[in-house]
Amino acid sequence: MTDQMARLAGKRVLVTGGTTGIGRATVHQLVAAGARVLTFGRHRDTLDTALADAPAGPGSVIGLIADAATREGIDAVFAAVDERFGGIDILVANAALGADPLHEMPERDWRYVIDTNLTGYLASAQHAIERMQASGGGHLLFVSSISVHIKAVGESVYAATKGGINAFAETLRKEIADRNIKVSVIEPGSVGTDMQECSTDEQRDAIARHEMLHADEIAEAILFTLTRSERADVVTLRIEPRVQKTA
Repeated sequence: MTDQMARLAGKRVLVTGGTTGIGRATVHQLVAAGARVLTFGRHRDTLDTALADAPAGPGSVIGLIADAATREGIDAVFAAVDERFGGIDILVANAALGADPLHEMPERDWRYVIDTNLTGYLASAQHAIERMQASGGGHLLFVSSISVHIKAVGESVYAATKGGINAFAETLRKEIADRNIKVSVIEPGSVGTDMQECSTDEQRDAIARHEMLHADEIAEAILFTLTRSERADVVTLRIEPRVQKTA
């Protein structure tokens, strides 16, 4: 057994938005490393596919339909965490939606993106912290984006949510430093996922040109972050393709 597998074996992990893209790749790698994973998404078809495609072990994965943007959805997810796992060791907050520029979106739509991309992270973290404190510690990992730094035209709403995640995580880390809970942020660059507007063939070509990464490469960075020693805390990890578009 590798050190990575030994450190994740039996861990109770919640992955939000684990039915597509980075989340799905992360779920699969966690299961392969021996973790006990619970994940959720909004759509039955993508959830069923993610569960069916998961490796046979040594870990396990269960899933449910829930919406990270709603209080009811998060409450239902953590009720399942308590029922199936009796607690949580690791939260990977990843559920996110893309967005158009603010002036091109109806208010109800950009509010929903914020509730998914930012409010859902805060709510998940609050529930996780309550349980981690009771069990002696844990790890909160938030998937953000390099859009925080690039600030590309067309990403005003999306960048706002990711910037909020970064500020939240950096401040939260100081607030709970004495509770044996790590806080990490992963900042992916361009990744070939369902969120991309281009076709699968265009994504494949971009990956071949080193302009995009595979979702599995971000999942590998997440597992690296989750498997450092107890004394080592990866605060922020930025990973992007060699030829990253910056505008």
